[in-house]
Parts: sequence; structure tokens; C-alpha cells
Amino acid sequence: MPGARILAFAVLGPAGFLGTVWAETGHGSTARPGSGRGGKSLMVHGHRTSTTASIATKTENHPVVNTAQSVTVITRNEMDVRGVLSLSQAVRYVAGITQDQRGATATRYDMFALRGFTVPAYLDGLKLEASPTGYATPQIDMFRVDRVEVLKGPSSALYGQSSPGGLLEMSSKMPLEARSYGSVAATGGSFDLYRVDADVGGWAADNGKVRYRLYGTVNGSHSQLSQTGSRRFSISPAVTFGGDGPTTLTLLGNYQYDPTNASYGSVPLVGSLVPGPSGWIARDFYDGDKAFEEYRRKQGSFTYILTHHFSHAWELVSRARYDDIKTDYESVYTTGKWLSPTTVQRATFGSDEQLRRVAMDTQILGHVQTGPVNHTLMVGVDYDYTHATELARAGSAPALDVLHPTYGGGIPVPPLASDYNTRQQQIGVYAQDELRIGSLYLTGSLRNDWYTARQQEYLAHSSNSQHPSQISFRVAGLYHFSFGLAPYISYSTSFQPQSGIVSENGGRTTHQADPSVGRQLEGGVKYQIPGTPVLLSAAGFHIEQSNVLVSVGDAVYSTESGRVRADGFEFEAHMDVHRNLMVTAAFSAQHVHDESTGKPLVQSGRGNASLFAFYTLPKGRLKGVGFGGGLRYEASAYGGSTASVKDIRIPSYVVFDAAFRYDLAAAHTSLRGWILSASVRNLFDKRYIASCYGSAYSEWCWYGERRNAQASLAYSW
Repeated sequence: MPGARILAFAVLGPAGFLGTVWAETGHGSTARPGSGRGGKSLMVHGHRTSTTASIATKTENHPVVNTAQSVTVITRNEMDVRGVLSLSQAVRYVAGITQDQRGATATRYDMFALRGFTVPAYLDGLKLEASPTGYATPQIDMFRVDRVEVLKGPSSALYGQSSPGGLLEMSSKMPLEARSYGSVAATGGSFDLYRVDADVGGWAADNGKVRYRLYGTVNGSHSQLSQTGSRRFSISPAVTFGGDGPTTLTLLGNYQYDPTNASYGSVPLVGSLVPGPSGWIARDFYDGDKAFEEYRRKQGSFTYILTHHFSHAWELVSRARYDDIKTDYESVYTTGKWLSPTTVQRATFGSDEQLRRVAMDTQILGHVQTGPVNHTLMVGVDYDYTHATELARAGSAPALDVLHPTYGGGIPVPPLASDYNTRQQQIGVYAQDELRIGSLYLTGSLRNDWYTARQQEYLAHSSNSQHPSQISFRVAGLYHFSFGLAPYISYSTSFQPQSGIVSENGGRTTHQADPSVGRQLEGGVKYQIPGTPVLLSAAGFHIEQSNVLVSVGDAVYSTESGRVRADGFEFEAHMDVHRNLMVTAAFSAQHVHDESTGKPLVQSGRGNASLFAFYTLPKGRLKGVGFGGGLRYEASAYGGSTASVKDIRIPSYVVFDAAFRYDLAAAHTSLRGWILSASVRNLFDKRYIASCYGSAYSEWCWYGERRNAQASLAYSW
């Protein structure tokens, strides 16, 4: 097989246990789920490398260098070294990310943008859905995640409704092939952080046909705002039936309870981004009220993943998940507007929401050859149904003195504002052909979606519904030279349903809004150094989103005349543990323009740059000591327009991170399995504004994360 290479090396797991990873790389490889070329089993023990991904093609272990679209992989090893606690923290070193759109405040949600657009998240190949208002949003505890893959640009051809910016997928920790394994870790850190994580697994049958894994955590901390904090309890069991046979069934469950989850507040724009009447507002300023504040979330899920190999060339993959999310939310928040030189205006809001969802995706994959052309064919169908309810309340609250805040005053229960019941359903049918002709790779994907939604509002006795359908596609080509260079070009589309009333003739006739449509032309080049996990990539892109809703004065309708354009360039370099060195570097420059306002898209940044490196000493008296650090640069961003500041420009900033790890077995063989690690984010405690959002009704900003240090002691077997 010309140009194909097999790469094998050891990977340090989340608490130190070693797993062997075999990954096929090079321009001669075309992997498929669970298989190597020629029907030879592709071994994956422990963690997959950062040079393979499934997100772009829905085929497992597909070499990133042979993928004609921008893909970034964040491995479990990288997350452990950096001390990642949330999805928002995991993606901070990805090119094109506008990070922390609610600063270090609203950590109950993972809020960031990719290429200027908010993007959906997937878990184990199935979308994580939020309620229509977004308060009942699931959050995945990152210690149950094995890896994160980021796909950039429109991707509805395989996934249905999605963002022009792309999407990302998390993969759960699955049962491994080892007879017995496990780890226990204790973590403590800044703001009274505490975590206890346990992860055990092995064979449940002597022949290895039944394997299990159980992960659980208890954790919590205060936040950097005064009087606020978070707590979490989570357990995730998994069982795989079938061992290494042609048919395997994996069942996964999860229950997570967050009895408290910090605040969703902010600080006034005037006083944080620009000097206020009383100077600068403290970074620990809390605009809410502990006696009133509540955010309680219960989320549970059950998943199955079924794989059946009919032969070495054909297989069936089917997966489904049921999600149930319930949130109780009450908050006092500032509008960001000053009533006097020392007091700010506040309001109240509350929402009780529940979301139930069923999602399924089934596909048949096959490999055929027609003359000199090798085909990887896939035909699939997916379905999801969501039922969400919301009971919302809104009202006023006493003003708050910023210099001498007084909490615990009588805050009235806000009156009922809305009572929604929403049902959504989507059915999608898709097909894909990956063709290989020597070193030339061509990909074509086509999909049709049928989407229905109906929302009833019981207070206003109103309802609306929509029934759009949409065709999406992707075409791409890549040529992989024998020395490792792979230039490519791709064109892809996406769509997103919108809610609203539209008129194109001044209100004489109206109709429900059509979906917005995204289109992207991307060209780039990738290079993987032969025989190594070192991967370099560069890409330029042009994205257009059309049919965007634009308000018409005080009218009850909108027009679909809006258009958003995004142009940019990105570069990434990844080296996931090569000669004891791990490096990830990223750079992006982008311009995201909203043609309806003639200004940048609100909360879109102009790019980012980052570098993280970590080295482990292989010998000598300090053998087993690992150390490293990183820097993150976020370019300026646009925050909207208010009466106080006509055009909000969020300044660029640079922060530094650091990491340390010591394998105690290097000190004495009796300490085998023990790992000591530490990490610090924002090492020099820089004060900066992470994000702002301004409108006619609000003037909000959010401070970035303060210096945050943590240390862990873990034992694994």
C-alpha cells in the first residue's frame, strides 16, 4: 500500500494509565468504523490520536490530513495536561474561536463562537439540544469525555440543521479492551475548588464479551463573583456487549445533578469597559442576590450504539439517545444602566423549563471498487423529536449600590410572563461517496431534511408553526502528495430554522420565516510529517449566511433581507506527544460583517492566536517531570451599540497559562500509578474584559477569568 504508515505509541491517560494507540496515517489510508484497510481490524486501545477524526465524514479514524475541510482534535491527554474543567476551556486553543462570550460568570453554559457564529455541540454522534429559550441547556462534565473534535464551516450535508460556523463533537469514555483498569483523582484549587473523580472498568465476563466502565464525580467551587458557587454530582455507566466480534452493542447512561450553578449576571459596560461615575467596578462584583438566586439543573440520558459488520466491506451503525433536562432558574440582574453615580438598575427573571428529546441516526457504510476508483459509500437516516415547556416570570428589583452593595432585601416574586409549549421534529436522509483515485480524494455529500415545529403560548392564547424542508450538500477535493502535502478545496452548505413572522410587501401579507442558509468556500493545505503525529494545516474561507431576519421598525414582522459575510484565514499545528513533547499552535484572522447594520456581527471577534507546549523529561534525576505553558491572544471584538457607547469595541488581550505533572513512579517503584499534576490559567492575573453585549435595553460586560490554579493527585491501575 504506497505511502501508508502504521503509527504506534503510548498515551498517558487521564490519571496516568497507559494505552496503546494504533492509527493508520499517510495518503494511502482510508479508514472506516472499526476496520483497517483490507478488512484488517484497526486496534484502538485507550485514546485515539489527534491525527484522526470522524466528525467530517462520520467514518471512524479518518486521517485528518485526508479530510478536505478544517478539523481540530483535542485529545484527553491535552485536556488533562491543561487542567480543562469545561468545554469552553477545552476549545480555547482552537483557531477561529471567540472564547468566553459570558466571561468567567455564566459557567453553567459553554458559550463561544466559531468563525463568528454560535455552533451546536454533539455527544457520541447525536446533537445536544437546548430549549427554545436556551435556559434548559445540557452541560457535559468534561471528565467523562475522551476527546473533542471541531469541524469548521457549514456541515448540514451530514448533520441537518446547523450553524455556518461549524459544529463540535464530544466522545464519551467507552469500555476498553483491558481486563481491569481504573483511576481515582482528587483535585483542589482556587475559589475553594474541590473534585473527586473515579473511573473504573474491565471485563464483566471471563471471555471479554461483556465489558463495562463506570465514571462518577462530586465537585464544586465558589466562583470569582462574591456569594456565588457551583456544585455537581454525576454518574455515567457504560456496558459493551460483543467484545471484538462482528456485532457490538454499547449502552451508556448518565445522570447529573447541579443543585447550584453560580450566576448569570454581568457588570455595567460603563465602569468595566470604560470608566464609570464611581471609577472601575471590582471583578468580584455580584449584581444578583443570594437569597433570590437559583439555578438547579437535573439532566439524564440513555444511549445505545449498535455496530454490525456484514463483511469486511459492509457494516451498519445505529445510535440513539433519550435526553431529559429540567431547570429551575431565578435571578436578579443588572440592566447595565446607571440610576445615579453609585447605583445601577436591576430586574428579575425566572424560568422553569423541561426538555425531553429522542434522537436517532442509522447508517450503512460500504467499500466498493469500480475500476481504478475506490468508493467509501454511506447512506443514512436520522430523526429527532423534542418537546419543551417553559414557565417564565419577569419583573423589577431594587437598585444596587455598586460601592456598598446590600443584599438580602425583599425582592418580590416576578409575575408570570410566558407559558410556552414547543414540539419540534426533524427527519433527514443523507448519502455520501468518498472516492479515491490514487492520491486524489473526492467527496460528495447530499441530504434532504423535513422539519416541523409548533409552539403554543397559553398566556397570549397564540400559536405558530412551520414546516420547511431543505436540501444541503458538500463537494470537496484533496490531493495527497507522496511527501505528505495535501492541498484541498471544498464547498458546503447549512441551514437553520428561524422563528418569526415575515413580510416582503410592507405587511400586506405575512408568512412564517424560512430557514437561514449558509454557504462556504474553503481552500487550504495540510501537511503531516511522515511517520509522526505532527500535523500542520492552513485554510482560507468565505462564508455567506442569507435569509437572516431583519426587524422593520416597530412592526410585528421582519424581512428576510439580512446577510452575514465572514472571511478569514487560519493556521494550526498539532503535535500530540512526539518525543515527549506536546505542542498545539493556532492563528486566525477574520472579518465577520452584518450587512443589515453595516457593522461587524455582534460578539464576533477579529481572530485569535495561541501556543501551548508541554515537555516531559525522559531521563536523569528529574525523569518523569513534565512542565509547560501557553499563551492565548484574543483580538478585538464588536459588542453592539448603546446610548452610552455608540460602537462597543472590546479590546484585545493576552493571558498566560502554565502546567506541571510528575509521574511519582520515577521517584520509587512503589509509587507506580501515582500522578501529581497542577495547572494555572491566567498566570499573571490579568484584568480584562472578555465580552460585551449592548442594545437599546441593556449594557452588559463580563470580566475574564481571574488567575485560577488547581492541583490533582491521581492513582491509576
